[in-house]
Amino acid sequence: MHKPRCFLSRVGFFSKSGLLYWYPRKPSCWSQLLLGSACKGTFTKRCQRGQKSQKKPSHIGTLDSSWQERLADVVTPLWRLSYEEQLKPVIDGYRNKSTFSVNRGPDGNPKTVGYYLGTWRDRNIVCVRSNHLKNIPEKHSQVAQYYEVFLRQSPLEPCLLFHEGGHWRELTVRTNSQGHTMAIITFHPQELSQEELCVQKETVKEFFIKGPGAVCNLTSLYFQESTRTRCSHQQSPFQLLFGEPHIFEELLGLKVRISPDAFFQINTAGAEMLYRTMGKLSGVNSNTILLDICCGTGVIGLSLAKYTSQVLGIELVEQAVEDARWNAAFNGITNCEFYAGQAEKILPQLLKSKENGQLIVAVVNPARAGLYYQVVQAIRNCRAIRTLVFISCKPYGETTRNIIELCCPPNSAKKLLGKPFVLKQAVPVDLFPHTLHCELVFLFTR
Repeated sequence: MHKPRCFLSRVGFFSKSGLLYWYPRKPSCWSQLLLGSACKGTFTKRCQRGQKSQKKPSHIGTLDSSWQERLADVVTPLWRLSYEEQLKPVIDGYRNKSTFSVNRGPDGNPKTVGYYLGTWRDRNIVCVRSNHLKNIPEKHSQVAQYYEVFLRQSPLEPCLLFHEGGHWRELTVRTNSQGHTMAIITFHPQELSQEELCVQKETVKEFFIKGPGAVCNLTSLYFQESTRTRCSHQQSPFQLLFGEPHIFEELLGLKVRISPDAFFQINTAGAEMLYRTMGKLSGVNSNTILLDICCGTGVIGLSLAKYTSQVLGIELVEQAVEDARWNAAFNGITNCEFYAGQAEKILPQLLKSKENGQLIVAVVNPARAGLYYQVVQAIRNCRAIRTLVFISCKPYGETTRNIIELCCPPNSAKKLLGKPFVLKQAVPVDLFPHTLHCELVFLFTR
């Protein structure tokens, strides 16, 4: 069990001035309708005393800054601040998943593995090695370093732009608290034959088993042929070159199986705090059904299954649903059902079948793009849903739109017929030390 190391504050928990490192600021984009009884302001991380708020740099840095400092300023903008000057305890190397790009480095070498600075629009993209970043584990940086070594030995060019050709693309590294490491290499096949593809797969496999990359001690290595920016397992299968097909994590007393493309919170210890917070806010009991939308590997529902009569989970990624079902079976949890597909298609029919008077507590944990309008409609129009817990990693933009749709008066033209929700509470949970981001958990009731 991980210790709750991430900072947690609850709106209204403390009234004493100076007790929290959060300060209220009147929001410019949220309607007072939404904030009425919930909170008196949004929360931002405090800057160093006497300094203005750090603005997002419009350029990749001044000429006399080092490339490493420029990258650190973009990815971990609070890295210069001490413990006292940051909102939360400093936690280094907390990411359990990192995705590294391949492009030209500061020296012009196109086979550089790291993170981007600059923008495609301005055509000033530079790929900078990330081994100095505080939020990335040494193991992730090590695998990235040896992937770069491999690329520079390979006769094949990297794929910088699809239409320009090239093959080697990004690297994803996943690790768990036991030190197991899964690496996933994305490769553009272009016009290579199956025989030529097999040669490349065998070459990279040998590099990480018997070559210089063996020092990484990978638990598993995956290879995905992809002609798109992002491909699911269904669109282009992840091919296991060697090792175990999954990695496993211990979370809230559960053993959790994780597939290559399954969603799992990138800060494991912080996720425990996040899910405990969500569970307390949800108020589930033996008379309620828990509806987990965008459930990923099912951890939220599984962690609360013993407190509720039934858990229903919906997830787009089929591999994640398979993981969720495996997790339920392995942990001996029998009151859970998981459905694979688009929530906006599954949810209306599923809710219709459950309208038997039993109350439903819904939990949503969508991607940054927020919930599709049809999902909001289904939640809003299901009278059995009296409580909604909304977890957002980007509590502005699309999340703001979702909140307005959930809380606005009934509107037949927009097919929002149910009684509006009221935002009661907002709890920030910091899963991303050294950055300006945090998760925000909203509690809605009606």
